[in-house]
Amino acid sequence: MISKEEYQARRQRLSALMPAGCLAIIPGNTLSVRNNDAHYRFRQDSDFYYLTGFEEPDAVLVLEAGKNAQSYLFNLPRDMAKEQWNGRRLGQERAADVLGISRAFSIEVFSQELQALMADKKSIYWSIGRYPDIDRICWQSVQALKEKVRRGVVAPETFVDVSPMIAEMRLFKSEAELALMRKAASISVEAHKSAMRECSSVHYEYELEAVLTYAFAKNGCRAPAYDPIVGGGANTCILHYTENNQPLKAGDLVLIDAGGEFQNYAADITRTFPVNGRFSEAQRLIYELVLKAQRAGIATVKPGVFWHEIQAVMVNIITEGLCALGILKGNVAELVEQEAYKPFYMHNSGHWLGLDVHDAGQYKFNNEWRALEPGMVLTVEPGIYIAEGVSSDKRWWNIGIRIEDDIAVTKNGHENLTGALPVEIDEIEALICGKASS
Repeated sequence: MISKEEYQARRQRLSALMPAGCLAIIPGNTLSVRNNDAHYRFRQDSDFYYLTGFEEPDAVLVLEAGKNAQSYLFNLPRDMAKEQWNGRRLGQERAADVLGISRAFSIEVFSQELQALMADKKSIYWSIGRYPDIDRICWQSVQALKEKVRRGVVAPETFVDVSPMIAEMRLFKSEAELALMRKAASISVEAHKSAMRECSSVHYEYELEAVLTYAFAKNGCRAPAYDPIVGGGANTCILHYTENNQPLKAGDLVLIDAGGEFQNYAADITRTFPVNGRFSEAQRLIYELVLKAQRAGIATVKPGVFWHEIQAVMVNIITEGLCALGILKGNVAELVEQEAYKPFYMHNSGHWLGLDVHDAGQYKFNNEWRALEPGMVLTVEPGIYIAEGVSSDKRWWNIGIRIEDDIAVTKNGHENLTGALPVEIDEIEALICGKASS
C-alpha cells in the first residue's frame, strides 16, 4: 500500500519541476461503454493514479507550480441515489483528509473554476490530445481569458505536454512500488505454475487462460495486466496472439504470456512448455538457446549498462546458436550486422514495467540510449519463432519460444522479481508430469 504522504510528495515533486506561474492539469479516466448500458471495468489513468491514488472515474487533478503549491481535485459529488446503484463516492468534504489534497470541488464546476485558476498563469501543462473533452474545456477557458485582456487579465500563452515529466518520475520505483510489484509478480508466478500443472488435463487454449485468470483473481489481482496470450502449436509463433480458442495438442508447445495487476501495478511473464510435459529434441534445442540468451541478458542488467546492450548480448547468442543449428549460415558478426536473425527474433529485449505493462519512460536521451539506474524495472524477454515455411528444415516449423522475467535494477546489480517460476527444462517437465501422474 502506498501512503497518502507518498502521493503528496509526488505532487510536490511535479510542482517543483514546473517554472513559477504555471499550472498542471492531469485528468483521470472516465467509464467506457462496452455494449448498450454496460461498461468495461473501470481502470484509472496511470498518470492520475500515480499522483493521487484515487480510483473513481470522472476526476481531474490541478496543480500549481512551486514549493508547497496548492493541489485541487475535481471529482464526482456525493449522490445517494446514484451511489445506491453504482457504489460509494468520496465526494469533496473528505478528499483533503483522505487524499491530502488542498481543496476539492465538484467536477460539475470544473470549467468555471479552471478559468479562474488559469488566470494570470504563464504556461499550462497538460496531456494534450489524450482526453478530448478536457482539451475542449481547457481551450475554451484560455479563449475566455483572452477575451478579458482589456480588463487586465493575463491569459496563458505557452502550452506544454506534462506527460514526459510524469513519465520520468514514474520510471524510478519507490520501495512501496517495488513491494506492490513483488506481490504482482508472486501472484503471477503461482498462476503460471497452476497453468503448467493443469496443462495435461485441459483441451483448449481458453481453458489454460481460465486457470490463469482464476489464480490471479483468487490471490488479489482482480484483473490481468493485459489480455493473456495462450498460444499452442503454430500460434506460439504469433507474438500478440490473444484469440486463445484453439485445441492444445500433445507434442506441441504452448506459449503463455500473462501477468496479473495488483493495485494497478503489473507483472509480465512468459513461459513456453510442451503440452504433454516432454520437450521433443528440436523443441529442446531451441528452448535451450533462448534460455541461454535470456540468462545472459538478465546477467547484463546493472546500473550503468546502456539499454541496447541487453539486446546486443542476446542477439549475438541467438545468432550464434541459430548458426550452430544450421538455421542460419555464415559469419556470426556479419549476420548480426545484416540483422539476419530478424525472421526468427524480430522484437527487442524488453520494456519498462510498472503501472503500465509497457510503462512510461524514455529509452533514449538526445538520440542516445540511456543507462540503467537503480529503481528502474524492465522485462528481459528473448524469443525465437520459426513459423511454417520460414526455415527450410521442417523439424523446426511451428516452434515458437519466448522466456520473459521482470527485473528490478538495484544499487549493486538486479533482482529477478519473477525468478521463482521454473525456467529450466527439467523443472518444467517435473512440474507438468508431476501433475499428470498424480
